[in-house]
Amino acid sequence: MTAADDLPAPPDDASPVSPEATVVTDATRAGRAAAREDADEAFLVELGQRVRRMRALRGMSRKVLAKVSGISERYIAQLEGGQGNVSIMLLRRVAEAIGAPLEDLVVADEGGDWRLVRDLLRGASPAVVAEVRSLLSGEKLPSGPRPVGEQHIAVDRVALIGLRGAGKSTLGRIVAEQLGWPFVELNKEIEAEHGFSINEILNLYGQDGYRRLERVTLQRLIEQPGPMLLATGGGIVGEPVTFELLLASFFTVWVRTSPAEHMSRVRQQGDLRPMANDKAAMAELITILSSREPLYARARVQIDTSGVSVEASAARLHGLVQSYCVNGCPWQSRNRGAKG
Repeated sequence: MTAADDLPAPPDDASPVSPEATVVTDATRAGRAAAREDADEAFLVELGQRVRRMRALRGMSRKVLAKVSGISERYIAQLEGGQGNVSIMLLRRVAEAIGAPLEDLVVADEGGDWRLVRDLLRGASPAVVAEVRSLLSGEKLPSGPRPVGEQHIAVDRVALIGLRGAGKSTLGRIVAEQLGWPFVELNKEIEAEHGFSINEILNLYGQDGYRRLERVTLQRLIEQPGPMLLATGGGIVGEPVTFELLLASFFTVWVRTSPAEHMSRVRQQGDLRPMANDKAAMAELITILSSREPLYARARVQIDTSGVSVEASAARLHGLVQSYCVNGCPWQSRNRGAKG
């Protein structure tokens, strides 16, 4: 006897499938197919939004992204509009050009500190990873004293964040001189340390390479003793680990202004980068600002330089630093000691 012989024979009086049942089955299949199409369409729309958001965080126009990735600007516009059924290979090229992990484009944003935690874990030692795994899985952690790695913000370490054209370098230089502190521009430090201009670094190593050098240079400045007023690049907020490092090590001030003044100041400075000449520059600028504002808002304080003279803005920044030193800043103590 074969295995098939074990199967019961169909009853002689088995009735055929009714036309009504066939109609219901076809309707169910059609409904499922429509649901799949809706889900696919929603995924493409969300994918396009993530691409646009990541591009804005990097301060890249579509034209720049098209040039770096080798993908047509029209295709990128379709992708961002949720109309591009993009292949995984083209999507990888977009991610590489933006300088973001591919999964940040494909997977829905988990929100909160997910990206930061993920990136910190990638660079953590095996012992730290094991401890985090034990903590998340509910295992009992070993008792006893453990080293504390907290960093305390000294108010004589001030970092200015904000979009290009807000006035970070101008105000930073003036106020640093008034305080008697060194003024440092992070991008200039990167250029001096590696012997290339920022544009050359981007051309040679891409966004991802530039961000790695940015983090290394920031870490060196953090380890450098003494007071400092630091002006950062506008896109530093888009790198979770680097930005968290900045927030933990400096008293951060968001220098902000209106989109119109951003654009006007950049052009007055003779900036000929694509962003300044793009016909859609203002729309792109507003997109960048809206993408970065929640991150810039994590600064300890902010000053708005819209319609305010350089002198008045500098006086306000100087006053902000002094007001947070009401109980005696380390730099004030050193100055008193030097005079004595």
